[in-house]
Amino acid sequence: MFHTAAGRSGCRWLLVKKDFVQGVCSLGRRSNSNALAAARQLLENELESIRQAGTFKNERVITSKQAVSVQVQGQLQPLLNFCANNYLGLSGHPDVIEAGKEALDRYGAGLSSVRFICGTQDIHKTLEKKIAEFHGREDAILYPSCFDANAGLFEVLLSPDDAVISDELNHASIIDGIRLCKAKKFRYKHKDMADLEEKLKESQNARMRLIVTDGVFSMDGNVAPLKEISQLADQYQSMIFIDECHATGFFGVTGRGTEEYFGLTNRVDIINSTLGKALGGAAGGYTTGPKELIHLLRQRSRPYLFSNSLPPPVVAVAQKALELVMGGSGLSQKVAANTARFRQGMSSAGFQIMGENHPICPVFLGDAKLAATMAEKMLGRGIYVIGFSYPVVPKGKARIRVQISAAHSFDDIDRTIEAFIAVGRELNVIH
Repeated sequence: MFHTAAGRSGCRWLLVKKDFVQGVCSLGRRSNSNALAAARQLLENELESIRQAGTFKNERVITSKQAVSVQVQGQLQPLLNFCANNYLGLSGHPDVIEAGKEALDRYGAGLSSVRFICGTQDIHKTLEKKIAEFHGREDAILYPSCFDANAGLFEVLLSPDDAVISDELNHASIIDGIRLCKAKKFRYKHKDMADLEEKLKESQNARMRLIVTDGVFSMDGNVAPLKEISQLADQYQSMIFIDECHATGFFGVTGRGTEEYFGLTNRVDIINSTLGKALGGAAGGYTTGPKELIHLLRQRSRPYLFSNSLPPPVVAVAQKALELVMGGSGLSQKVAANTARFRQGMSSAGFQIMGENHPICPVFLGDAKLAATMAEKMLGRGIYVIGFSYPVVPKGKARIRVQISAAHSFDDIDRTIEAFIAVGRELNVIH
């Protein structure tokens, strides 16, 4: 009887305890649900404000490989793609694809490790060497993306005794990377050399100074005045950093980027760029420059130290793309010819084309809703372009960013110009 009573007493205690725990858990769930409900409402209000402003971004789903012609979900016919960073058309190049397949078979899908533990294969070192050779620098280091390369550089290189002087329209990844460092921060007006010089004068007490600029500014398609920047850097004994994501592989006679475009050699001290645009379009970024800097980044750069290695197929794809570029493929000349044809045709039709002689050809419209409407109507004519508006670009400066590829034919270019003219007249953009 004793054991039975004790057993019943224990059962009653367990039931009471269970009810108490369930009550506490239920209270916790109610509390969390109330907090989450409030957060949901705040988020939905923000989303609705974006919709009302006409700047909500919908993602179109592509059901084919990246190419000049793509199949998009919901569209009966393939679309001409004029909004990819596929400047050389190498994302779908058969040799590039085959290189990725072979690496997958030989080296596997991934390393399951960061570089310094067991994540470095011979192909990683080969690609880093090839990148340094391509740019004429001493060494290079790979990252999962150029965003990571920009996030990992400034904090390592610059101390509180140093100064960083950055163009106001630099890419978001550069801005975020600079925020992480403890250097004194200066921002100069976009491409304004008088203002840059003023900031250089203001920062003369710094131990080390770094001028930071995009080579090509991706929203406007304009180019940093590198000759003038170089002259000021010499005058004020400053280093130069340049982000070449929208230049590497195709800008300049042999695709060496902004330096080559201006006829300069080794005027830039540090280059960051990407493997995810012209060079195969898969993923990956890098820093190339002095060997001492690259060695230090391997020791202290957090995105490098705490991110998995680039997957072998991605490495092989980038290496094959780089070999094609360095082998004299003529693709940079083809994209330049296509760019000139598009810019001339659109300007003659009365459109305002922003930027300089670069494959990024923004069609300026100003109004965000107009940009979105025009992009939709272009889609109806079989042309895949996207409207860009705030916060990607400043308010009142919406545009459709057209991007030209070496893989486009002159017929593709002409068809797209004709579609722009028809839609532009319909929307009273041109007459």
